[in-house]
Amino acid sequence: MTNTTHLVRAGDAEVLDGDPGGTITLLADAPDTGGALSAHRSTFRDGAAGAPPHTHHEATELFLVLDGALRVLVGGDVTVLRAGDLLVVPPDVAHAFEAAPGHDAEVLFVLAPARERAEYYRLLDRVHRGRGDWAEVGASQERFDNHYVDSAAWAGRDGADGN
Repeated sequence: MTNTTHLVRAGDAEVLDGDPGGTITLLADAPDTGGALSAHRSTFRDGAAGAPPHTHHEATELFLVLDGALRVLVGGDVTVLRAGDLLVVPPDVAHAFEAAPGHDAEVLFVLAPARERAEYYRLLDRVHRGRGDWAEVGASQERFDNHYVDSAAWAGRDGADGN
């Protein structure tokens, strides 16, 4: 790790908008922070899918809901986070997320330690634009420390309590 500072002005951030359900704004990646963390801001429109159940073997992931409401899976529990709520998910804990029904959401995500995750989000953007295949995303699990898992709780979430 190197001792570096990193500043991204809002107007200079790379915005990925290939997903019709929202955007991903890239803020910091491993090379920018000396491997300390990666950060991005995502928006999710009501009804839009977020991330399916997955784990990170190395990274802790922080969620800070900036606006709206985000439905999340953590382990075997499904709950709703609202503006101002913070969630920290340690390595190897299954999690998933999407806009809560009837809501949009804007969320800041921070993962530490960092991997070069910007390429993962660019891959998702290409797939959403029809310039890539979902098989590429599945094949990238080790590279990006994004390991997809099954979750009965997430599969049955439509009747989940909105807390």
